[in-house]
Amino acid sequence: MLTTALAIAGGIVLAGCAQAVTFDAAPHATDPDCAAVVVRLPDTVAGLAERETNAQGTGAWGTPAAVLLRCGVEPPGPTTDRCVSVDGVDWIIDDSDAPRFLFTTYGRTPAVEVLVDNDVVSGSTAIADLSPAVAAIPAEGGCVGLEDAGAPD
Repeated sequence: MLTTALAIAGGIVLAGCAQAVTFDAAPHATDPDCAAVVVRLPDTVAGLAERETNAQGTGAWGTPAAVLLRCGVEPPGPTTDRCVSVDGVDWIIDDSDAPRFLFTTYGRTPAVEVLVDNDVVSGSTAIADLSPAVAAIPAEGGCVGLEDAGAPD
């Protein structure tokens, strides 16, 4: 997961506020559900202004961009990674490259990933601002705890 997000971050052009943030679209960015997400994206996330992007199914906020969104990534399979629910949207959190955190929706197809620079903004605030837009993709499942999965005590 984080490798994909790092590829996104590695392709960002930050040479001025008038330039679009450039990165590769996700494999399923053309999915109609991604269009439904993008039209609902907020003008500000965690107090950062929206930026223009060059790829379908994407969003970026801040100068330099500190919050990056890609819709159309492969949904993650079952995981033991930390998962939180924010406004009805479940997010898997990958903090292996802290202070950059990768949040990926769980139980929605296509999935959405959001890379947040936690040195600039709070990841929880960014996800709270983005969850209403991401909720446009219907939930097919969600995070469960060990007790919900029928694991022995």
